[in-house]
Amino acid sequence: MPKKVIFDKKNILVTGGAGFIGSHLCDELIKDSKVICVDNFSSGSEKNIDHLLSDPNFEFIKHDITKPLDLSKYPELQKFKIEFQGIQEIYHLACPMSPKNFEKNKIEVVLANSYGVKNALDLACKYSAKFVHASSSVIYGDQIKKGHKIRENELGETDPISSRASYDEGKRFAETIVESYREIKKVDAKILRIFRTYGPRMKIGDGQMIPDFINNALDGKDLLIHGDNSFSSSFCYVSDSVDALTKAMDVDFKGPINIGSDVEIKLEDLANRVISIMGANVKIEYEDHILFMKSLNVPDISKARNELEWMPVISLDKGLEMTIYELRASKGLKGYE
Repeated sequence: MPKKVIFDKKNILVTGGAGFIGSHLCDELIKDSKVICVDNFSSGSEKNIDHLLSDPNFEFIKHDITKPLDLSKYPELQKFKIEFQGIQEIYHLACPMSPKNFEKNKIEVVLANSYGVKNALDLACKYSAKFVHASSSVIYGDQIKKGHKIRENELGETDPISSRASYDEGKRFAETIVESYREIKKVDAKILRIFRTYGPRMKIGDGQMIPDFINNALDGKDLLIHGDNSFSSSFCYVSDSVDALTKAMDVDFKGPINIGSDVEIKLEDLANRVISIMGANVKIEYEDHILFMKSLNVPDISKARNELEWMPVISLDKGLEMTIYELRASKGLKGYE
């Protein structure tokens, strides 16, 4: 299909656009482009995009991407003149991501990591659109050892029939689909492996560490760590992850790229930082591990620096301050989850 002549702003499609990272990505893209946000609210939330709904350059489509998506069937998209100008870019982030509801969502996760990826790539083929796929650090499996920064050429190891396999092995298979479409159908597709990301709009009470730490501190409750005092990870602020996604769209590179903070921190130290910033009079308690919460590898981000000219710029303390401010402001509002 020949490239469309663009007489207006680019048309960009974001799957999973009402999710935590996806909604922040929509915020950034809407500054210069027209954005079609696709989500079925399996783990995203309408409140994440409420502020965008009145923007004439934004349109929300409620759709399960595991089903084929025909954009011509939506009259509300006529203003974007897709039949003439097509879709220039697709960011694929759609996959249920809820530690609390992981067991319940296993089938949905499997379908998102297979049919969902295929359907998004078929749209890229139809419109000759550039494509960025948000993969995950889970494809490397469990943390190899403390202090080791994993590179993209390290294969890692996951169990294809483990209790976590629908997500971990699913993300590996999703990369296989993307690479196959790139090789055979010549889709201009890139893969970013996103490591732990945090910031405003993360759900509280969903098994996510940082928002649950903050929420407990606001309520004067002890902070709970699911694991022991050896649990460590790295945390990248959401605006930095979004910056990497947008940069990847405009850069030619081969193979996946790690995106995340390369600074490892013990969860106990992270919890203490939250307590200190908030001035909370609470303690840290330890509970049993939960299925979806484990120590993950810390990324080597040399390739991101070299290929994307990217590195995280928001310090952990600054990111925590901004996240605490948002959760404090939002907590207690009607409909807040």
